[in-house]
Amino acid sequence: MTGPAKNGVLVYSNNINNLAKFYTALFSMQITRETPELVSLVKDGFNIIIHTPPIALPQADFNTVKLFMTVDNLEAAKLKAQELGGQAFAGEWSNPLFRVCNIADSDGNPIQLREFTR
Repeated sequence: MTGPAKNGVLVYSNNINNLAKFYTALFSMQITRETPELVSLVKDGFNIIIHTPPIALPQADFNTVKLFMTVDNLEAAKLKAQELGGQAFAGEWSNPLFRVCNIADSDGNPIQLREFTR
C-alpha cells in the first residue's frame, strides 16, 4: 500500500505496542508506520491504525474503535450525515495529504472523514 489508506479503522489504546502485537500475530498484519503515538497495520488493503487516545479513556460507555472513510468533500458529507440523522462535530485537522473531521452515524458511532488533497 502506497500512502495513507482511504478507509479502515482507528483503534484507541493505552498500550499501542501490545495491541499491535495482537493484530500482527493473530491476523498476520504488517506494520507500515510506527511512531510513539501510533502504529499503522495493513493486510489486503485494510488498514488498522492503533493510536494513543487524545483524552483519558473513560472506563464505561466509550467506544475505542472508530471507522475512517474517505469522502470527496468534508462539508457536503457532514451535511448529508446530519440529514440522515447523524451528527457533525466541530473541528477539522489536516496534514499535507488530507483533511479530517469527525461525525457520528445515526446510532452515535464515531467516524473520521478524510478528504484527500488533489
